[in-house]
Amino acid sequence: MAEVRRIADQLKRAFDGDPWYGSPLMKILNGVTAEQAAARPVAGAHSIWEVVLHVAAWQGAVLDRLADKPARLPAEGDWPEITDTSETGWSNTLALLTRRHNDLMKAISELTDDQLKRMVGEERDPTTGSGVSVYYTLHGIIQHNVYHAGQIAVLKKAV
Repeated sequence: MAEVRRIADQLKRAFDGDPWYGSPLMKILNGVTAEQAAARPVAGAHSIWEVVLHVAAWQGAVLDRLADKPARLPAEGDWPEITDTSETGWSNTLALLTRRHNDLMKAISELTDDQLKRMVGEERDPTTGSGVSVYYTLHGIIQHNVYHAGQIAVLKKAV
């Protein structure tokens, strides 16, 4: 299970650990207020809040795939709608992100290296991320999270 542990380590580092490239997602989000999270400092770009909901949604989609559910867009949508722009709403969004991360870490810890070879979906569909192995899926969600952490860092500087 050495490979499963390495994947879990990379996911944790990108979320709230000590990644080689700089700050993890939760450190970037530290101190962001609801007002800042909802702001749109870059015309045509998503807000920090929308990006966080998107990251949480895709973590949920990967959790479903690890539970042998069909590969599809996240249940709440690719870019979930913000329903409560209060500080409580923002706290709830951050709690959702943390919960999804923790659930994903737990699910990964229960995998064996052999299970990393299992295919997620039968045909390659880049929109849903299907037709690839569990190994590829897990590396993909780590890359996805890091990509969006970079976006959030830029947006945070712009607000």
